Order: sequence, then C-alpha cells, then structure tokens
Amino acid sequence: MAGNREEAPDYGQGVVITDDWTGYDLSLFTYPQHYYGDLEYVLIPHGIIVDRIERLAKDIMKDIGCCDIMVLCVLKGGYKFCADLVEHLKNISRNSDCIFMKVDFIRLKSYRNDQSMDEMQIIGGDDLWTLAGKNVLIVEIGTGRTIKALLSSIEKYKPNMIKVASLLVKRTPRSDGFRPDSHMCDQ
Repeated sequence: MAGNREEAPDYGQGVVITDDWTGYDLSLFTYPQHYYGDLEYVLIPHGIIVDRIERLAKDIMKDIGCCDIMVLCVLKGGYKFCADLVEHLKNISRNSDCIFMKVDFIRLKSYRNDQSMDEMQIIGGDDLWTLAGKNVLIVEIGTGRTIKALLSSIEKYKPNMIKVASLLVKRTPRSDGFRPDSHMCDQ
C-alpha cells in the first residue's frame, strides 16, 4: 500500500553466521574456473555483502547526520570494503550539500617479524593532528585486538567523534569482545 510502509526492524547485529553453518552449495553460484576443486561452499554471497554495505552506509549517515566525515581506511584488507562503503555514503548524501568526505589510508603494525611489539605503529595517513575536531569513521575488515589500540591512539588527537565500521566481527578465543559501531556480519 502506498504511504503505509513499515521500516524493517533494526537488530543492530548484522548477519550472524553460526558455528555450524555449512554454507551455500557451489552449484548455486558462478565462480572463476581456476577455483574449481579448491572451494567447498560459499559462506557469504556477494549480493548479501553488497546489500549489507549499503545498509551500513544508511546506518552511518543516520548516526553521523549532516556533517563532514574523515574516513580512515585500515589497509591492506580494508581497501575494497572501504571503497564500496564510501561509494554508498556518497550516493546517499548526493542530494545534500552538507557532507564533505575525505578518505585517508593507514596501516597498523603491532608485530615485528613474529614478535608482538609493546606499542602499535600507525603507518601512513596524513598528519593525525588533522583529526582534531573532526568526525572520524574508521573502516576495517575484522575487529581484533589492534582496533582498541588504534582507538586509543586516535583519541589523543581529540576528534569530535569516532565511529568504527567493520566488515566482520570475529568470534575466536583470541577476540577481546570489541564491537564496532556498524558491521556487516558476525563470523
């Protein structure tokens, strides 16, 4: 019915992949021939990823509102996720003059060779002092122990707001329980 549309419920948890999930049968998908014999199943289909990234963008815009955003992409793995998320953010804000988005790239280094270092290094990115007073969106692919150290480092520069968008929330014995502000999937 026109004019009587209900919003989908917001469960705030993303897609949950249970430990006993066997995935989708390969016969349901097309995939490059060089993967034949190497794959057993599809865990998360591309369409679900695209849809969830679009939903994350909507949630982020709802949370942040009409203000400028400094996006910090955590490399290397976060590049594609970040590019897709930024594209959706731009599409949502296209009709609005109030959003300026700048993207910068950083790498986190908490290991040297195979030894854990006492302090995490942030490699790359503009001078992090430029984050002072800004609304910062950190985009990464999987929450882990280093994200808390990154947040602690960035808070020193006194940004106006910090939000974390993650593609995955990993459930492993080594997980420290960190939950991003927005995420696509619990794995």
